[in-house]
Amino acid sequence: MTTPGTTPTTSPAAVITSRADVITDAPGRYAKQLLSHLGRKVEFVESPPGTWTAHILGSVARITVGDDVLILQAEGPDEESVGRIEHALGNHVERFGQRKELTVSWQRTSTTTPSEV
Repeated sequence: MTTPGTTPTTSPAAVITSRADVITDAPGRYAKQLLSHLGRKVEFVESPPGTWTAHILGSVARITVGDDVLILQAEGPDEESVGRIEHALGNHVERFGQRKELTVSWQRTSTTTPSEV
């Protein structure tokens, strides 16, 4: 309900976020391999340095190189879109790191308002 003379307020749509921290002694190498492979279909932009972001059908995929950790993030408006990003990033990293027995374990971190990316 709106009081006369006021502007109605709407709450922003919820966004589901998910994160996987992949412990490895070569996070830069796996990020480069993942970006090279996925970059054939989707444009990833680096900003800030060490973090690459792609916008995919209303969702966001993010890859960050940390100290001995490759951070994968998925953000989207629903479980299905976040799940697609988790699957694409996670399965590729596990395939690339099969010899090192890398595993990707996703944690749904929150349902919040959209972040500025």
